[in-house]
Amino acid sequence: LYFLISCRKSKGKPNGKKPAPEEKKLYLEPEYTKSRITDFEFKELVMLPREIDLNEWLASNTTTFFHHINLQYSTISEFCTGESCQTMAVCNTQYYWYDERGKKIKCTAPQYVDFVMSSVQKLVTDEDVFPTKYGKEFPNSFESLVKKICKYLFHVLAHIYSSHFKETLALELHGHLNTLYTHFILFIREFNLVDPKETTIMDDLTEVLCSSSGSSSNGSGNGSSNSAGAQNHVKER
Repeated sequence: LYFLISCRKSKGKPNGKKPAPEEKKLYLEPEYTKSRITDFEFKELVMLPREIDLNEWLASNTTTFFHHINLQYSTISEFCTGESCQTMAVCNTQYYWYDERGKKIKCTAPQYVDFVMSSVQKLVTDEDVFPTKYGKEFPNSFESLVKKICKYLFHVLAHIYSSHFKETLALELHGHLNTLYTHFILFIREFNLVDPKETTIMDDLTEVLCSSSGSSSNGSGNGSSNSAGAQNHVKER
């Protein structure tokens, strides 16, 4: 089954009401964070094997993570609608899609995920970007493309936790989600594929899931303070 942008504060209009308290994060409950489908040491699994080309390793793992995360999202996609998820939000952060011309597009979460999956599918099946034939070279831009893919895949994983963890629990797939998240985070950290500032929003979860997997949480000490200071405004990226 396992294989199965700049930030800006947006203050609301004063209405004399106190800001709503930050919602309790169900996915941080110990009874759920302990759930895994394997106790394998992922820190060892993500390391580059000897005599394996780095780009080959990045390509293989990135393609696999794309399929896994796409599959994980598909399990809750019927609950992620334009009505329930009117923006691509993760906790206090709202993400926007940028088209090929760099135009900023505000979209619903399912639209954003569709943009992500469609664009990544196009890249990983492009022989000029992810070559599979012997002797064909990877493009000079390969690493930067992998970094972009991993950043977008992180957004999708984070949205599942932030907005659809209850549905994931109901389907009893939280063990799969935790395992996939742990593997993915340790992989992107091993090769510095995503800026730690990008993943700070989920540092509390990362600390819990990855601390027992041979990984220290980069910047995790700032996670709680950032959350406390950000709960009354929305970041845009």
